[in-house]
Amino acid sequence: MAWRRRCGHRTIVGCRITLTKPTTMLPKLTPLPDPTSAHAELNPAPRLLMGPGPINADPRVLKAMSTQLLGQFDPQFRRMMRETMALYRAFFETQNDWTLVLDGTARAAIEMVMLSAIEPGQKVLVCSFGRFGQLLNEIALRCGAEVRVLQAPWGTVFDLAQIEAAIKDFSPRLVAVCQGDTSTTMLQPLAGLGEICHRHGALLQVDATASCGGTPLPVDAWQIDAVTAGLQKCLAGPSGAGPITLSDAMARCIYARRHIEEGLQPADYKPGAGKRIASNYMDMAMIMDYWSDAGLNHHTEATTMLYGARECARIFVQEGLPQVYARHAAASTAVVAGVQAMNLQVYGDVANKMPNVTGVVIPDGINGEKVRGALLNHFNIEIGTSFGPLAGKVWRIGAMGYNARPDAVMQTLGALDVVLAAEGHHFARGAGVDAAYAVYQSASA
Repeated sequence: MAWRRRCGHRTIVGCRITLTKPTTMLPKLTPLPDPTSAHAELNPAPRLLMGPGPINADPRVLKAMSTQLLGQFDPQFRRMMRETMALYRAFFETQNDWTLVLDGTARAAIEMVMLSAIEPGQKVLVCSFGRFGQLLNEIALRCGAEVRVLQAPWGTVFDLAQIEAAIKDFSPRLVAVCQGDTSTTMLQPLAGLGEICHRHGALLQVDATASCGGTPLPVDAWQIDAVTAGLQKCLAGPSGAGPITLSDAMARCIYARRHIEEGLQPADYKPGAGKRIASNYMDMAMIMDYWSDAGLNHHTEATTMLYGARECARIFVQEGLPQVYARHAAASTAVVAGVQAMNLQVYGDVANKMPNVTGVVIPDGINGEKVRGALLNHFNIEIGTSFGPLAGKVWRIGAMGYNARPDAVMQTLGALDVVLAAEGHHFARGAGVDAAYAVYQSASA
């Protein structure tokens, strides 16, 4: 509605704006009950994190992360970057040159690799057997890919023949799959899948966030083109850095899309033949230039996170891969023996269960969230629930990384014994701890 108003010698002409009620409601933010708490020194209650991750960081990792900062082009820091690459080659059992650590959580690593490898319209086959297979689908769709999802019932995994049949039918450029999916606690067998993919002209990307470090993942032997991971589970570090490794074929695929940003382009610069990667921060080709001898500036490196990632891999390699995997297998066996002795059922296909996370069916008549709350509030122990169709139906008990220890396992089972008894669950008191202890005694004999 137009209006006029005299203001001295001037006439102001305008219109009245009518505000309408917004149709999009923003998420709710509850204010702090005591705003002064923001000024208090951090001193959280000490928790034993026995869920699906994150878990307690190894104290040596936290110590490394308190190291004084360096500039990202300091020769000392560039040497540390090379050391980190070497350590993660040993961790992933690979000779891949492009083995490094990305700044960002494991999800950022998945997206960075997929966004950089796949041009809009290219085909991606996602093999999904849980919540994080659904995430791979979500990311592939956001990359503009033509996506087909091969779905396995939750609690199961794929036979490789199923995947090969889908590859033959769809002819994807990329096959994406999780090794372990914490939502279902299942572990997908991968030996032979890389060869199948390559035989049919596809690259293989594996999300190993939930499983790497707790179970073998020989990248070269299994012919995997890209693996993305995180620190916060079996590597016993904090979330915030994503170790990755890329085969030569995957690295060439990504680098064919290389486009250096203005201000950094050398005189002889020629862009890659492929379509420019849609994100600047998620541009894996520019990250490769950053980590390379050229050292082209991209972002300010998260120095403290790199210190932590380096220490995670150093500890792992120092302990030895066979020893780490055996430690996780023993913890898994002890947890399974313990919960079964407490008259609890292990969820899903136990033959294909992840060694570092165990799904436990919540018994009828037991309030799962009340049990989790009692463990947290009375014993400072955290275990997980799950997502989607399994929300409120299973607990997830993790025993991984720094927490894959006899004392952590038996402390958790002992606390669960007390809480379940208080909730009226029927079982032989102390049987869970006794069963777990027997497993460890047998392993050390």
